[in-house]
Amino acid sequence: MGQVHSVLVRVGTERCASVVRPAAPWLRPYVAGYGGFRAGATADVESRRVLPLNLVTLIVDFEGCGSLAFGARAAPEVREEAGWRRGVTIGLTPAGARAVLGVPMRVLTGATGPLDDLLGRRADELAERLVAAPGWGARFAVLDELLTRWLRPETGPDDEAGRGWWRLQETAGRIKIGQLAADLDVGRRRLESGFRREIGLSPKTVARVARFQRAAQVLSAPAGTFGAAAACGFADQPHFNREVRAMAGVTPGELRAFLQYADRLSD
Repeated sequence: MGQVHSVLVRVGTERCASVVRPAAPWLRPYVAGYGGFRAGATADVESRRVLPLNLVTLIVDFEGCGSLAFGARAAPEVREEAGWRRGVTIGLTPAGARAVLGVPMRVLTGATGPLDDLLGRRADELAERLVAAPGWGARFAVLDELLTRWLRPETGPDDEAGRGWWRLQETAGRIKIGQLAADLDVGRRRLESGFRREIGLSPKTVARVARFQRAAQVLSAPAGTFGAAAACGFADQPHFNREVRAMAGVTPGELRAFLQYADRLSD
C-alpha cells in the first residue's frame, strides 16, 4: 500500500504476515492501495504502535473485533487495545476521503473511530463480502467492486493541496515547499492554508512523513540497510536516527526488526 500503518509493540513466537495490492487503475487517484494482514501470536498482540502516515486508513477485521478508520497523523501512537488480528487495510488519498467517505481528510487527521460512523450500512456489507471471499485475490476484487460503486468524486475546495499532496508522496518529501508552491503556480501561504483546510497537516509535515515512510519501506526489505534508508532525503545518518526516534518512538534497529517480522500471505 506504500505506507506502513502500524507495527507490534513486542514480537511473539508466530510471525506476522501480509500481502499488498494496488487498487484498480481507475481508483488510484482515490485509493493508494490495499493490504491483507495477519497479526503474529504474542502476549502483547493487542498492543500496536501506529506510525505517522499521510493516508486515511480503513481497517476491516475478520474476527469481529470491529472495523476502524485512522486519520493521517504526524506522530506515533501506542494503542494498548488494538484488537485487529486478521483482515484488510484500505488507504485513501485526500480525494478518496471525500469521494468515499464524504469528508475532507482534515476531519479525520489525528483521530481514530469506528468505520460504521463513516460508512453506515456499507461497513456491514464490506465486512460480510470480504469474509465470504475465497482468498486474497477475491477480496481485493471485492474492494475494487464496492469502492467503484460507492465512489462519489468531487473536486475539493483546495485542489492545489491535493496536487501538492501527491507531489510530496511521489518525491518522498524531497521537494522544497517553496518550489512546490511555484510548480503549482500558487503562493506559499495559499498552499499552506489549503493544506490545513483539506489535509489537516502542513506541507512541511506531509513531506516529513512521506520521507519517513519511504525510509520505512526500504527498511522492510530483506536487503534494506540503514545507509539506504538514510539516503531517502535525510541530511545524514544522525538526522535519520533522530527522525526515526521522533516519528516511530523506537531506534532504527528496533524499527527494522519490527518491519521485517513478517511473512508474505499466500492467496
